[in-house]
Amino acid sequence: MKKKISITVFTFALILSLRLFCGVYNHDEFAESHFFIKHRPIWKWKFYSPLGMSDMKSEELSEEEQIEQKYFEEFIKERSLSL
Repeated sequence: MKKKISITVFTFALILSLRLFCGVYNHDEFAESHFFIKHRPIWKWKFYSPLGMSDMKSEELSEEEQIEQKYFEEFIKERSLSL
């Protein structure tokens, strides 16, 4: 019984760690998905750039898209994952 509880707790902790420290981003130029390890824990799993390769400015985006763009820049661009 204790072994089952230990295995369950370990599995839960592993899945939670993967969720918090790993993610997937869509490349802003080639539209390909890439797996990466985050530099800090955050619940967000999928990252994408609302701006992409367009000439728009972040001020032209909606508030939700601006937040998404900030996440993309922090987790992807600043780590040189998508150039």
